Amino acid sequence: MADEQSGGGTPPNPPQQPEQPTAGPARGQIRHQDAESTTPREPTLAEQRARIAAEKRREEKHRAELEAAEQKSQKRRRIMIGGGVTVGVVALVAAMYSASEVSNEANASEQYCATDQSGQPGVRDDDQFCDPAYVQSHGGHVSGGMFFMPIFLPSGGMGQASYRYAYTPAGVSAPPVGSPATGSSFTKPTGSTIKDTSGKTIQRGGFGINNKSGSSGS
Repeated sequence: MADEQSGGGTPPNPPQQPEQPTAGPARGQIRHQDAESTTPREPTLAEQRARIAAEKRREEKHRAELEAAEQKSQKRRRIMIGGGVTVGVVALVAAMYSASEVSNEANASEQYCATDQSGQPGVRDDDQFCDPAYVQSHGGHVSGGMFFMPIFLPSGGMGQASYRYAYTPAGVSAPPVGSPATGSSFTKPTGSTIKDTSGKTIQRGGFGINNKSGSSGS
């Protein structure tokens, strides 16, 4: 007893304190998780179904966009092909028309006034003798495509000369005034371009529309 009181012996061990529990985050505080060490939570069945439905909607939308783009592309191609065919046809017709015009111009027949000698062109005369207004104003007359002009005969009497429109062969120019109408005809060519001696087109052949002069020798 005395030794214990005097302190000469080993002091008794102090009593152990109970471990205090680790305090969690206080109410109102945010708890952070470590992405490297935290195990992700498995999605619920509802979440899985929602994800599948969303993915299906995205696929359907993408497929619809592709179909719409393909339909638009096909429509554009059809329009372009149709336009190309139309342009091709128009270009072909224009080329044919141009070629025909060039051919008609090169092969045009020329109309001029010539004396009538027993139904055949005799000599080219002035074109005014085949002008109804000029003929009638100088005492002549017009009948059946023929122009009759009064003339003085060498014997001193009066007579008349008859004129008609003559036509050269295709691509041939009219002879000079006073020259024989060799190779020409009083028959007006059909379906051919005809020009007068001034170069004016009085009938257009080929694809063109006929423009007939006021007087004709046929």
